[in-house]
Amino acid sequence: MNGPLVSTILNLALIVMILLMPLAFIRVVIGNRKRKARRSADRLLAVDLMTTLLVGIIVLLALFEESTTTIDIAIALTALAFAGTLATARYISEGRVF
Repeated sequence: MNGPLVSTILNLALIVMILLMPLAFIRVVIGNRKRKARRSADRLLAVDLMTTLLVGIIVLLALFEESTTTIDIAIALTALAFAGTLATARYISEGRVF
């Protein structure tokens, strides 16, 4: 690790991301009960947020471990999440995936 300041900032970022993950999960499970018409789109957005937080956590852990393999895993997860978001959005809008 470079120095104590960088280590402290990375630790704080990791803590914030880990604390935000349950909030995004609650958003997926509960959704927004006041606006029932956009429930699927809200859940899609929450799942996308969870994936982004998970990728951020993986990248921060890769920085701690100084591992390049973990970065490759994060890139693969990002590609899968992007494809899943596109497929789900198309299913919500048109009722079909392909």
